[in-house]
Formats: sequence, C-alpha cells, structure tokens
Amino acid sequence: MDLGLKGKKAIVCASSQGLGYACALALAQEGCEVFINGRNADKLAQAADRLRLATGTRITPVQADLNTEAGRSALLTACPAPDILVNNNAGPPPGQLADWDHAAWMGALESNLLSAALLMRETLPGMRARRFGRIVNITSAMVKTPHAAMGLSTAARAGLTALSKALAREAIVDNVTLNNLLPERFDTPRQEFMAQRMMKESGITRDEARARIAATLPANRFGDPKEFGAACAFLCATTSGFMTGQNLQLDGGAYSALI
Repeated sequence: MDLGLKGKKAIVCASSQGLGYACALALAQEGCEVFINGRNADKLAQAADRLRLATGTRITPVQADLNTEAGRSALLTACPAPDILVNNNAGPPPGQLADWDHAAWMGALESNLLSAALLMRETLPGMRARRFGRIVNITSAMVKTPHAAMGLSTAARAGLTALSKALAREAIVDNVTLNNLLPERFDTPRQEFMAQRMMKESGITRDEARARIAATLPANRFGDPKEFGAACAFLCATTSGFMTGQNLQLDGGAYSALI
C-alpha cells in the first residue's frame, strides 16, 4: 500500500532508539526525508547511519534537548517546514506521590507536555497554510488506564492528549490531523529499564522479570517496535486525513474497557 509520503519531510523526536527510532524507520521506508533527534551525539550518528543503510533515504540527525528552547530551535532550524511531526520524549521513572516534589512535577510537565506543545505551536500554522500536516504524539497506555506509580507520566501526557484533541477539531479543515499513539510493553530500552528494576526489587533473573512483564498482557509477549512504527506511518499517510483527535492503543489487548 502506497501511503503517499514520498518526499515528505518528517521530524521524529527522541528517535535515536526505541519507539522513536521505529517511527523514523517506518517513515523513511515510505520515502520521507527524516530528521531524527537525540541528546547523545554518538548514539544519534549511529542511528542515522543505520537508517540510511536500511532505507537509502536522506536522514538528518539533530543533536538537541527537547526540554530547552535552544534544543527545539535547533530542530526547527534544521527542518523549518515539516509535513510530519512525531512528538516523543523520555518519561519520568515510576514512583509514589510522596516522592514527587515541585521539581519532579515541573520536569515531567516539561518533558511530556510542554516540549510537544511548543513544537506544535511552531509547526501547526505552517502545516495549515500548506494544507497538509500530520502530528502524532507518542504518549502512553497509562493515559487511559492510570497506575499510581506512573502518576507523573500520566498527568503530563493526559494534558497533551487534551490539548491535541482541542487543536484537532480546528486543524482538520486544513487537512492537518493530530492523533496519539498509546503504547504499552514494547521491547525497547524502556522495558529493559523496567525489567532491571523488577530484578532488583524481587531478586529474580532477567528472563523471569521479562516473563512477568509480558504476562501482564493478553498477548503474553512484548510488542515489536516495527509494529509501532507501522501504526505511526499509517496515521501519517495522505489517505488518513479523515481520522483525527484519536488515541490509538497498541497494548497487546491490555485495555479492557469497551470504548
């Protein structure tokens, strides 16, 4: 299926690894010129090389911290008129309400709400003027099924979800869509972190920790990042212009509610 994305310019945030990288790969495979982002220069350069080798498309790495105005400016200087924006950023670690002081809350809001909101502020008007745009926010399944230990992440990402829904209703008239991808338990460095945390807390092996985590899903396995990237590319397709303001869950069947 041709998604109609050849020659489109895509910014994919936090894409030197994990789900961001999977989205960058899927978009590059569809012929997009992709601008990837990360804070570690070596890791970013290696990711860019892998993407070029795998797809033969133009990949531009932009070393930048999305939580800073300078970092966001660097990304937009490299690609001032993107057709596609995939917002992504590292989430805060699990914890308890008593652990989260003012600084912790501000850090979560900066990473998982404000960085994306400010990038949308800069890119959305141009997309609407050009009458094409696709914004995809990588949030979390916790937005719909909150867990207390993930309260920081859930609160910030829920704010981004609400903002995106409000903007989606206005932007659709100009063929600009805003949708969210809600992942859970994909086989990424984030899940490795969670497995290592469980190993220390429960005194179990890595294999046992991973098996316990996978068993929390009806699918009884981790998601393949390629599955996630394919969903992102679908939302960005030229043929997906009638779908906006949606929260697409990729969670191995974990969500148990009807709607």
